[in-house]
Amino acid sequence: MSAQGTPAVAGKTRTPKGAWTITFLLFLFMLVNFADKIVVGLAGVPIMTDLKLTPEQFGLLGSSFFFLFSIAAIVVGFIVNKVPTRWVLLTLAVIWALAQFPMVGTVSFTTLLICRIVLGAGEGPAASVAMHALYKWFPDEKRTLPTAVLSQGSAFGVILAVPALNWIIVNHSWHYAFGALGVVGLIWVAAWLALGKEGPLGDTQISAATEPKIPYLQLLTSRTFIGCVAATFGAYWALSLGLTWFTPFIVKGLGFSQSQAGFISILPWVFGATIVILTGWISQVMMARGYNTRAARGVLGSVPLVIGGLILAMMPHVQGAGLQIAFLVVGSGLCGAIYVVCPPMLGEFTPTSQRGAILAIYGALYTLAGIIAPAVMGTVIQRAGSTIDGYMTGFTINAVIMVCSGLLGLLLLWPNTERARLTRAAASQASALKGAVSPT
Repeated sequence: MSAQGTPAVAGKTRTPKGAWTITFLLFLFMLVNFADKIVVGLAGVPIMTDLKLTPEQFGLLGSSFFFLFSIAAIVVGFIVNKVPTRWVLLTLAVIWALAQFPMVGTVSFTTLLICRIVLGAGEGPAASVAMHALYKWFPDEKRTLPTAVLSQGSAFGVILAVPALNWIIVNHSWHYAFGALGVVGLIWVAAWLALGKEGPLGDTQISAATEPKIPYLQLLTSRTFIGCVAATFGAYWALSLGLTWFTPFIVKGLGFSQSQAGFISILPWVFGATIVILTGWISQVMMARGYNTRAARGVLGSVPLVIGGLILAMMPHVQGAGLQIAFLVVGSGLCGAIYVVCPPMLGEFTPTSQRGAILAIYGALYTLAGIIAPAVMGTVIQRAGSTIDGYMTGFTINAVIMVCSGLLGLLLLWPNTERARLTRAAASQASALKGAVSPT
């Protein structure tokens, strides 16, 4: 039995048969997840026009998706320590699908707001539960690439969904775009019922008996956990702005049509997808060549955040819509590297029986940026002297946050030493407790 409670052969852990089939299904799960997220931003201008919303109200709508996002992520994270991920994933996908259908008819701002809050509660645990499920199919040294593939579900959810949804919005109505997503969600539910399975690696009951548990307080206050949250917070600030405000910026800020904006909106995700796959591949190659995970994961994920923030900071100072879009695409797209490396880093030092909760808490904390960022952008736009000035100020704030989060990542991410330190601390505490209660 290996350290993670997985079967080992000749010193190496096998990847079970069917692992990549499950990876593909979870990739589709994340694809649907991000298509659900992007639809409000994509239909932002028609929604604001039909419902007569101010920028602050639309910013609130974007933020509302995250009101219960973190709470649900933490609650479900503890549940998946005990309940098979197969059924949890199924339940989440059903919630997503059903939350879309009320928007097919005539709706008020309040109804739209409530449905987005419910959808956010269902999608809050999605990434961490999917990652936890995936890690039951791959040993630690082989997790970076499948993590990258899973993360690509988000990019392809936008790349594939935006043209289709935008066609529906332009030629029919934004209401039907929501309905189409509900149908797609139910199709995934049927596919998962037929093909989804629980991974055989890292059984939590076996792990609970063989692995020492580490107090959650120590896990949550470890420098690598704090570094992961800080670094990904900056990346998610950029992502949540992209989900809510990128298309309105293209239409209202730069003067493109809704049809043109649909195609332009794909660009950050295409670039981001390239960064994510490249990061996963480079990380796995570096580890195969003997680099420690501080370099192959921590540094590799943090440096692009700093570079991306610096590029984004230059965006207000270049002339022409084409250059501004290019700086925005490259600057925000570089954030994708951090999503690939943080979950495997947390998995390095978290006992398997506690991993679901730790990944969920990590997700719940960094996605708090999703509550703040859209609302901040809406307020900045509404109070600025002009619409374009408001957007540029909002993106500058994003740039500063990205640089700071990347520097914190460089300072704090040391996963290769974390497990030994935490295990020693837990063992020392156990010995001290045993000595205290032993008869003298």
